Amino acid sequence: MLLRELLTPRRIRVPLQSTDKAGVLKELVGLVTDGRAGQGDDMLRAVEERESVLSTGIGHGVAIPHGKTSAVTGLLLAAGATPQPVPFEALDGEPVRLFFLVVGPEHAPGQHVKILGQISRLVRREQVREQLLAARDPEEFYRRLCEAESR
Repeated sequence: MLLRELLTPRRIRVPLQSTDKAGVLKELVGLVTDGRAGQGDDMLRAVEERESVLSTGIGHGVAIPHGKTSAVTGLLLAAGATPQPVPFEALDGEPVRLFFLVVGPEHAPGQHVKILGQISRLVRREQVREQLLAARDPEEFYRRLCEAESR
């Protein structure tokens, strides 16, 4: 499964409006709920619980908050970038500007881990991070992600 199959410009926000960790998580969860009431609370709780165990800030200004919940039947992905770095308790101690949210069902841990790995490999490349952060809107972010995933 490719990231471009899970992510659409509707689930990308450039720029994210939030300036703190809690706000970014809530904003990203809002992108994957598609306005369905009720699901967002379960998703946000799952992501916050995972975040309380260990920060999902993986370094180089990137975070991949994620969680598993029975509120969803398949993997959901959202992404965004902030104009200013957000304190996120990342593993390297640096603030974060580039975010990918992954929410999946509790019964499919293999898919969940695969997507996390794909994102990690993609954003490990400095050029990819720079191109995604330079995107002016969701469509450009998505296009740049697709190009990077094709290489």
